[in-house]
Amino acid sequence: MSAAGVAAVAALGMSTAALADDDVNKFGYSISITGTSDYMFRGISFNNEDPAFQPFIEFTYGKPDLTWYLDFWGSNIAEPFGPFELDMYAGVRPVTGPVSWDFGILYYTYPSNSIGSPKACALFDSCADNNGDYLELKAAASITPMTNLTTGLTLYYTPDQGNNYNETWTIEGNASYTLPNFYMFTPTISGVVGYTDTGLSSGSADFIGVGLGQKDYTYWNAGLKLSVDKYFMDFRYWDTSIGKNGADDFDNSLADSRFVFTAGVNLP
Repeated sequence: MSAAGVAAVAALGMSTAALADDDVNKFGYSISITGTSDYMFRGISFNNEDPAFQPFIEFTYGKPDLTWYLDFWGSNIAEPFGPFELDMYAGVRPVTGPVSWDFGILYYTYPSNSIGSPKACALFDSCADNNGDYLELKAAASITPMTNLTTGLTLYYTPDQGNNYNETWTIEGNASYTLPNFYMFTPTISGVVGYTDTGLSSGSADFIGVGLGQKDYTYWNAGLKLSVDKYFMDFRYWDTSIGKNGADDFDNSLADSRFVFTAGVNLP
């Protein structure tokens, strides 16, 4: 057999092995350990503008075109939801042609919170069955229309959960572009624009997460991420459409424009 024939057979063998490997379901996991100058959630500081420590772990099972996941994420958070938040996410990420999908259920919990305190009860108008925990549904799609550019759209739906959370719709558009390496760094610029609608009347004080007493609002961020091997730094600007005049019980300065610095490591 000629050298070209041997090379063709070898290439075919490697290709077949790669296809077979992609067709096998596998278990996996990843860990991120992150510190940030402010815990931002949809444009609002959830830690009274103080730093936060945010670990994350994800377990996956599947193959490249269909992956199931189970995630756990935590952070310190300001009162009355504090001292810490623990979130759990579960879902599936299928791929159809050029589109990568993400369908998930998110559960936000606030163990050891002080929501039942007299001050918090006055803030939320009621303490009946109110511990702050709530469930949210997520549907997302992303594509890579050109090399290094990824764009996506995410829809969140929060069912009505009584005193814990009102029915809420949130939509986000995002884009990221990876620039050529700069010395040891891999730089990526990215941004998000989101809009959330609670269906409440402006000035309602049912729950801080619906937007500091706003019926609806827009939020956005833009920033630069620098990666070196498993380590990363992120420099990001945040702002919202929330003005100074909201519900009297809320500090709307928590939604002011700000720069946030984040650093962390991805493992293994």
